[in-house]
Amino acid sequence: MATSLRDDLRQARAFTSLEQEAHLNIVRTALVLGAALEDRLRPAGLSVAQFNVLRILRGAGAEGLCRYEVAERLLNRTPDVTRLLDRMVRDGLVIRARADDDRRQVRTAITPKGLRLLARVDGEVEAEHRRALGHLGARDLQQLVTLLTRARHPA
Repeated sequence: MATSLRDDLRQARAFTSLEQEAHLNIVRTALVLGAALEDRLRPAGLSVAQFNVLRILRGAGAEGLCRYEVAERLLNRTPDVTRLLDRMVRDGLVIRARADDDRRQVRTAITPKGLRLLARVDGEVEAEHRRALGHLGARDLQQLVTLLTRARHPA
């Protein structure tokens, strides 16, 4: 049975506003969903941030992206994208190379090893999405997507 956020937090007092309750529900839900995804990725040796980088770079294709382009597309703000990419280069998941047309730009691309690892975890990630949210059904999920989009982009 679903419990309210107040119950989850063992909070006796009411929230100060409906907006506060909604905001805290979003934050709490994101943390719960993120922790479950981390658990799914851990056996593959990946963090959610690394998975996200690999997913972004797979979509970018062979040309890859500059560090700032990767940072702009990350779901979670990562304070040191350079260090994250350094670790991924060390692990052989991505490569960096200077752009031919502008030697000042360093582009990062996914390696074959990174593609294989991503393909291996794609099913696990999809299974986690279904486990965590599939019970809501298509209609509720579409409404949730619409409401969250509106919350991020107020008119």
